[in-house]
Amino acid sequence: MVTPKWPRFRHPAQVVVVGFALAVVAGTGLLMLPVAKTGPGGAGVLEALFTSTSAVCVTGLVVVDTPEYWTGFGQAVILGLIQVGGFGIMTFASLLVLLVSHRFGLKARMTAAAETKTLGLGDVRSVVTGVVKVSLLLEAVTALVLTLRFATTYDESWPRALWLGVFHAVSAFNNAGFALYSDSLMGFVTDPWICLPIALAVIAGGLGFPVLFELRRRFRKPRGWSLHTKIVLWATAVFLVGGSAFITALEWSNPATLGPLDTPGKLLAGFFQGVMPRTAGFNSLDTSQLNPASWLGIDVLMFIGGASAGTAGGIKVTTFAVLFFVIYAEIRGEGAVNIFHRRLHGDLQRQALTVVLLSVAAVAFTTVAFMVFSNHSLDESLFEVTSAFATVGLSTGITADLPAGLQLLLIALMFIGRLGPITVASALALRTRVRLYDLPEERPVIG
Repeated sequence: MVTPKWPRFRHPAQVVVVGFALAVVAGTGLLMLPVAKTGPGGAGVLEALFTSTSAVCVTGLVVVDTPEYWTGFGQAVILGLIQVGGFGIMTFASLLVLLVSHRFGLKARMTAAAETKTLGLGDVRSVVTGVVKVSLLLEAVTALVLTLRFATTYDESWPRALWLGVFHAVSAFNNAGFALYSDSLMGFVTDPWICLPIALAVIAGGLGFPVLFELRRRFRKPRGWSLHTKIVLWATAVFLVGGSAFITALEWSNPATLGPLDTPGKLLAGFFQGVMPRTAGFNSLDTSQLNPASWLGIDVLMFIGGASAGTAGGIKVTTFAVLFFVIYAEIRGEGAVNIFHRRLHGDLQRQALTVVLLSVAAVAFTTVAFMVFSNHSLDESLFEVTSAFATVGLSTGITADLPAGLQLLLIALMFIGRLGPITVASALALRTRVRLYDLPEERPVIG
């Protein structure tokens, strides 16, 4: 059997970008069908495009009420787009190639490696199949717990409970944040059997597939963990504990959020809200009623995001950790950047700096546009823009009322945020330039 031909692009990043774009277009077409929308007629182009992009980019921002606006077919399309977007377009395409032809060509391995952040081409096949197996296993376990809870406690019929369980499990593990309740999960704010499984699925998805694979192989041998795994686990623990404590402390007495709850309820809700800025987007509290200081803290958590090669967005915790240790080494006057007894290569430092500066530029530009073309405050604008870029989905409730132009900006921002600014920039580059000589060196004054 002949291996399917891949499009000829100069850079694997171009294949990834085109693949995501085609998935968004396909999802838009399906959501525009009359059968996807409740009531007469089909969805408008902007509503379908925004929802499709949000689902493929596993964001969760919406311009229409998901359970009320979309039919069961429309919700199933959204679920499929979330799953494909969570796998990664090229990972999903590579899986189809393996299933159909049982062969994996060099170009297919290169594009899949670019998306999954695989270091070698030889293990891409095992990584692709591993991504699917891990995703389906964790989603199935989460769906089972949620299904039992919905059926036994909330009097849902077993078919309805199963649908709710599967949808929210897939949405949680893929850090999508889409919910089948108009108020997200506010109705379950004190229910640990709903909030904790979803939070744990979000954390697992946010760790990234390389970390999950390594934990599965070497869970009892932490000394043998790679530098990437150590950084991700260290940073994840810090941001989970710090974020949860920060939100819980600021909102403890807020009568519109944690105030009316008892102590166990406050702790559960505070933990849940501390997990969600890792780019999940569910909320068990009214986000629009949070303190402005909480919004700012969540902005930071969203911008940092989760780990690379997973379902989370943001600049990634590894990027943040690299810059943190670069600054630490500079303050101490050290010539090299060392992390966990390993020396960091200079190329990674430049890459981390590039990611952060491009990300800041994207968020700043869009926030300024919001300030110019809408009447929303800086707090609201920055929160919504950061949520879109970091593919989180948390919202202060202003997205649906934005002008069409600003909604299109959010669509572009979600797309860039899911793929990463460097990937998009590499895909747009006309050609790769290699300098064959070095220019004379000179040192400008810094600081």
